[in-house]
Amino acid sequence: MQIAIPLYDGVDALDAVGPYGVLSRLPGAEITFVAAERGPKRDARGLALVADRALSELSRPDVIVVPGGRGSRTSAGEEIVEWIRTAHASTRWTTSVCTGSLLLGAAGVLEGLRATSHWLHLDRLREFGAEPTSERVVQAGKVITAAGVSAGIDMGLTLAALEAGDDVAQAIQLGIEYDPQPPFTAGSPQSAPAHVVELVRALSETPTV
Repeated sequence: MQIAIPLYDGVDALDAVGPYGVLSRLPGAEITFVAAERGPKRDARGLALVADRALSELSRPDVIVVPGGRGSRTSAGEEIVEWIRTAHASTRWTTSVCTGSLLLGAAGVLEGLRATSHWLHLDRLREFGAEPTSERVVQAGKVITAAGVSAGIDMGLTLAALEAGDDVAQAIQLGIEYDPQPPFTAGSPQSAPAHVVELVRALSETPTV
């Protein structure tokens, strides 16, 4: 099963690496990072991920995992959107993490579907004819969207179960010891203190969030 993860400057590294950490353990999976051009792509904080192949070299993957990040709203470019549109026609699964769903929307993938994204940008899904929902992972046919950043791990496990069964997915979860026990109950705008929510809103206007 060929899995393609498109990269661009401003991608959020964890959006890409979280699902990679899960799906790379899926039996028979081959994961390739792709971009408009081969080479490194940097997230907003300077971390580089390397695209080994150009988008034009991998036009019909079985699965696409579209990560989000600041660049998804500014610099991802029409080439990636067009690649998503074309690849989606023949994928087995089309997925996104965080604001990667905005790129799916721009490609016309989400029209009439329930979908999710980072909570700060959830309502923007309506622009693309989608029905926003704050669920962590949403499956609508062959399209699977995940909420913000860390939800990419949950999406990866969901996809692993769909492809290989619950036992394999649970074995992957145990293998990576994914057993979240965060020190705070601030993981969603519903559970976080109001002043923390406002702090995140303010920080989101800076170039590093």
